[in-house]
Amino acid sequence: MGGTSLERFLPIAFGILGNIISFVVYLAPVPTILKIYQNKSAEGYSSLSYNLSLFSCLIWVYYAHLKPNSGLLISINAIGCLILTCYITIYLVFATRKDRIFTIQVFVALNLVTFIGILFLTLLLFSGTNRLTVLGWICVGFSISVYAAPMSTIRRVVRTRSVEFMPVNVLVCLTLSAAVWFGYGVFTKDAFISIPCLLGVFFGIGQIVVYVIYKRKGNAVEPAEPEHIVEVAEPAPAQAAEAQVAAEGSDHEDGEGGAQEPAAAAEHITKIAEHVAQIAEHIVKLAEITPMSPTQEERKAAAEEGEGSAVETVVPENVINIPASEMNGRDE
Repeated sequence: MGGTSLERFLPIAFGILGNIISFVVYLAPVPTILKIYQNKSAEGYSSLSYNLSLFSCLIWVYYAHLKPNSGLLISINAIGCLILTCYITIYLVFATRKDRIFTIQVFVALNLVTFIGILFLTLLLFSGTNRLTVLGWICVGFSISVYAAPMSTIRRVVRTRSVEFMPVNVLVCLTLSAAVWFGYGVFTKDAFISIPCLLGVFFGIGQIVVYVIYKRKGNAVEPAEPEHIVEVAEPAPAQAAEAQVAAEGSDHEDGEGGAQEPAAAAEHITKIAEHVAQIAEHIVKLAEITPMSPTQEERKAAAEEGEGSAVETVVPENVINIPASEMNGRDE
């Protein structure tokens, strides 16, 4: 009896705790949203994670609706849908035209077309446990994408050596939430919940480690220098300026103002192809220039015919065939 009571209590306890932490996760971006509102600009920030999270909430609501005794899943994901929709709306108000267009495209393609497509396909093609299994694997895939979405900022952190755009509060909350929901999945024997949450714990810890490393690097430079050197080579303004330039120039480096992370992959492939073409062009030019060098010709001729013939190959043929009398006339 005691074991049975504990088995019933643990899923409820982890589910309630997961609801509380997940609610905090949904509120974690509030400082970012407030900063966007105060600056009247969303430049340097991405809405991709909000769209992915919204889609994940929609899918989990559908999954929990099909699975019995999943009221705790329905409640928190329904709240998440409402909060994330508010975030996306505020982002759209203050985003640039490119970011706004991209955000709307992702929202329509992911949260409307894709979700409705999954809804109809699973209802028409599957039934019973098969429908739940297919939907469960879809939930696994997009839950992993939500946990991995903030990893896109690691590239910017490494490049700029600044953690300004790395939301550590969101990372900590996501990691704690993943750990709690992993326990919920284990005690409810639901692998579709435990698998992505376990990966979410690993993703979160990795990103927090990166934050700590670069946070220490940014803070450890200034006090280590003597006072008369700090005035000349203080690195803090340079790092701040570099981070600001990276945010302002993200339209050229990161796709659509930091919001087009998927499009950035295609852009990088195009850039790689351009670099390869440039390298090939340089190789062709070098190949055209190299045979014109007399030293190269002499060495090649010396290896094949001897040093005497090498000198002859350098002298143009029309000079060799000029008669001696004509040469004397030219000298005079």
